[in-house]
Amino acid sequence: MQRSAERLRAYVTGGTGFLGSNIVKVFAERHRATVHCPVHSFVPDNPQGYTIEPLDLLEADAVLASVARFNPDVIVHSMILNDLAGIYARRELAWHSYVETTLTLAEAANRAGAKLILVSTDWVFDGTQAGADEATPPNPVNYYGVLKTLSEQAALLRADRAAVARVSAVNGVHWARAEMPRGQDPGFGYFVATVIDAVSRGKPFGVWEGSDINMAATPSLASECAEAMWLIAANVQADGIFHCCGAQPAGRMELARMACEVFGHDASLLRSVGPDPEVLASMAGARVPYDTTIRTPRTTEILGYRPLGARELLERFKQEIETGGLIAATGG
Repeated sequence: MQRSAERLRAYVTGGTGFLGSNIVKVFAERHRATVHCPVHSFVPDNPQGYTIEPLDLLEADAVLASVARFNPDVIVHSMILNDLAGIYARRELAWHSYVETTLTLAEAANRAGAKLILVSTDWVFDGTQAGADEATPPNPVNYYGVLKTLSEQAALLRADRAAVARVSAVNGVHWARAEMPRGQDPGFGYFVATVIDAVSRGKPFGVWEGSDINMAATPSLASECAEAMWLIAANVQADGIFHCCGAQPAGRMELARMACEVFGHDASLLRSVGPDPEVLASMAGARVPYDTTIRTPRTTEILGYRPLGARELLERFKQEIETGGLIAATGG
């Protein structure tokens, strides 16, 4: 059973971040939901289609009051402390930023009678559980994965109605900022944009390959992840764990070559290189899961959502860049 989109009110944390900006745009623009975003580190000058409120999510009483004022049907918690080395350096802050904020939002959701959707990650798996599905037990190998796993449990056990939306290898358009990070890291985030940025200017690009980084994942498009989350939000009976990702696993070089083909660039500019030693050294000894490919059987069954293959997602990414806007939804 689905709610009327006109009546759905969504409170989205991290709404000015990369994935969060896609959640906001899909909910507000494509589905005409009323969207409100607490903002802290980045405040947009002219938010389009949603309202904002300066708020520190670490201030529990302020968060509870903010949610009560907005009175949402759903809370989508996409805010993260996006700094792998930083969460090791500031472990207490990281704990509060992930686990404690989830507990606070679970309480806020309960008071409002809202559903809580926690955005999570394929890094809850250890890198040896290739093709993990929604029922596969997590086994994280770094503090980020631990924090996300505990946040999942906080949401599922403390919220009266809760869903976990895991994502993987997310690429796409950042709708809240003109510029995105342009640098390769041990994961897959921003990877396609980083590749295309280099080869579009005729520059060689060294694709990192090695045993100590994330070498295989399930490429996703941020707007498609958001569409799956919309289906979770709109379906009052959709709870538990969902994998909001693409349908096809890929390795780093495979994805880079496919991106060059789809975007019409020269794949011969790609080189296989080892990871940057300085980047690895900056990670405070954190291990990185090697193969975090995931599958979507429960998600497909419950939501009726057809995840797309990597090439289709890249083609949609290209269209979003060229048109400057969302394109038609694909499933659900």
